[in-house]
Amino acid sequence: GGGARDRHRRSSGAPAGRATREARQSALGDGGKMGIQDKIKEVEAEMARTQKNKATEYHLGQLKAKLAKLRTQLQTENSSGKGGPGEGFDVGRYGDGRVALIGFPSVGKSTLLSQLTGTDSEAAAYEFTTLTCIPGVIHYNDAKIQLLDLPGIIEGAAQGKGRGRQVIAVCKSADLLLMVLDASKSHGHKDILTRELESCGLRLNKKPPNVYFKLKKAGGVSYTTMVKLTHLDEKMVNRILYEYKIHHCELLIREDITVDDLIDVIEGNRRYVKCLYVYNKVDVCSIQEVDQIARREMSIPISCYQKLNLDGLLVRLWAEMQMVRVYTKKVGKKPDFEEPVVLTPDRGGVDVGRLCDNVHRDLRKELKYALVWGRSSKHNPQRCGVAHELADEDVVQLVKKKNVISGELRGRFKQTSDKPLRISDREKKAKLKT
Repeated sequence: GGGARDRHRRSSGAPAGRATREARQSALGDGGKMGIQDKIKEVEAEMARTQKNKATEYHLGQLKAKLAKLRTQLQTENSSGKGGPGEGFDVGRYGDGRVALIGFPSVGKSTLLSQLTGTDSEAAAYEFTTLTCIPGVIHYNDAKIQLLDLPGIIEGAAQGKGRGRQVIAVCKSADLLLMVLDASKSHGHKDILTRELESCGLRLNKKPPNVYFKLKKAGGVSYTTMVKLTHLDEKMVNRILYEYKIHHCELLIREDITVDDLIDVIEGNRRYVKCLYVYNKVDVCSIQEVDQIARREMSIPISCYQKLNLDGLLVRLWAEMQMVRVYTKKVGKKPDFEEPVVLTPDRGGVDVGRLCDNVHRDLRKELKYALVWGRSSKHNPQRCGVAHELADEDVVQLVKKKNVISGELRGRFKQTSDKPLRISDREKKAKLKT
């Protein structure tokens, strides 16, 4: 009797299952293949309806890893998609640093570029006035800072709405972001922009997690922690690694990290950028509102229309970029205070070795020592090596090694003398016969 019931159930259930499958295939199209966008929406919907508690934290961690993997897959597919290269926004690097203006349409980005650089960028009362990337140069403290005015981005930019992906790609190449916000509008704009940037792999005002991760060919998962973890445990780590199909790796965690930090380390394509929140149009706000904005972290109030606090913005810009001006000095001459060499921590560091690379690519190998005058030296002058960290407005004299045989001159000319170094050791010539 039981076998007959099973046969009846199978026979009655088959057409319904087939119909459902056919309906799903016709809805999805392309032979039933679900698009990456649909998969992302499905994972996001599942995360939204899953309750957050102890029992579901492993499932949520696995869903976060799946979502990050799908978003990376979406970006790589679009970058190598068919139909030839699209029109990009990126312009050539110029100057000692790059700052990008990002924000919603009609918040005053083009006006701010015109005020700071003198470059004419079209500004009007309607949205999307700027349709491409317009560069300008800020001359400040003997340094040249490139400022990029980008088109306004809207909600859904990470999925490509309003050419949002090209705008965010330019942001990844910047040393600092200026997020221009309208002080008279809702404070939720900042959260929307941050969410769009983070979904494309940008991390604002964060430091990279102190985690060592290396893939191996065999040997299983080597998992070591140097601190007590409050957001993760070994089971969660194994779940996330399983989602990425990683079965052999070395993982050393040196700080208390979250699930998102671990996913960022595994992905390895995240960009950590400083972001300054610039609140424009404060001339329409009350003094109490302006005071609240000024007290927020990484925020500065300005008004482009009445030219309020633009010099304060430049001071804050310089402080956040941590630029170091270094003046060079020749032997026996005064330092050259006209054109400094500008170093930044984001572009290779601020040590003597980086200064040598900026002057000439072979100078690091030929350097004997450097004489440093300024705040970074313990006494003036201090004799230093390539690892010495320089401070702003230091004066440096670079001394090369003697008798350095370069590649072109080797074998053509004799660089050293065969005579003894001390004169007393040299053979005396016989006196001339008179």
